[in-house]
Amino acid sequence: MKRTLLPALVLASLTWAATGCSSNPDSTTAATATADASGTEHTGGHIYSCPMHPEVTSTKAGDNCPKCGMKLEHTDKPAGDGKTYQMNLTTQPAQLAAGQAATLSFLPQVVGQEQAPVPLAVVHEKKMHLIIVSRDLSEFYHEHPEFTAAGRYDVPFTFKTGGDYVLFQDYTPSGSSHQLGRQEVTVTGARKAPVKFGQDQLQWRQDGYQATLSFDKPVQAGQLLGMRIDVQKDGQPVTDLDNYLGALGHVVVISEDTQNYLHVHPNDQADRGPRIGFNTNFDKPGLYRVFLQFNHGGKIHTGDFTVNVRPAA
Repeated sequence: MKRTLLPALVLASLTWAATGCSSNPDSTTAATATADASGTEHTGGHIYSCPMHPEVTSTKAGDNCPKCGMKLEHTDKPAGDGKTYQMNLTTQPAQLAAGQAATLSFLPQVVGQEQAPVPLAVVHEKKMHLIIVSRDLSEFYHEHPEFTAAGRYDVPFTFKTGGDYVLFQDYTPSGSSHQLGRQEVTVTGARKAPVKFGQDQLQWRQDGYQATLSFDKPVQAGQLLGMRIDVQKDGQPVTDLDNYLGALGHVVVISEDTQNYLHVHPNDQADRGPRIGFNTNFDKPGLYRVFLQFNHGGKIHTGDFTVNVRPAA
């Protein structure tokens, strides 16, 4: 079987910051929470931290995480546990092939204590979020490996075509901070011509749905951006979106070289669409692919966009 071990502290550097929008979809406000990864002790009140990024803390109730937009929850525990995590990947069969059913198996580990069990916390209704993309970022899949009696997290998956793929795992060990795993795999079989993305693509259409991506200012690196997505069905605004994994929408942003990854969630809002608001921050200029997932009509819909981020002014 093929095994890949990736230290989580190295992988964590792949993530950049984002903020959640205000509950008013027409406005965007920066969160006042701070990413206190140094372990600085807060005094004079309780500590609130992000369920997905426990290193993000605040002493003010009601703040939102400046990385993913989730509402901070009351906790007086310090962030992290001082351990270094890695994700072990095995596949069955060992050599993945296009059109052939396979099992992707993941085992979170503590570096230096690889045999110790690593229980995972439930974040957005799942213990692990697996994102699979083709190397050219034309294919996107969001899966949820399930815990097995063998102590691993398994998911069945069939790759449609041969080629190179990148696997990301969002997970949070219980009592620790959010971790990001990343592996590259090669699938044998017939390959399709790679897709080359260039100009901005800010509209997506499929099955009568249309989603439009927009920002509140020119898209440049190093600044807070208000990002919103408007959803329509057959030309009419969709005002009855259902939750998917606890939120009206999920957005995954991946850089063209697949080295930068971000999973963004909107804040709670009073209405159910048609607009879903986010805040985000691109650390580096370049081309990014933006993948949206939303739930409507009893089905999960996946849209994709292309954004070119200019250098900082």
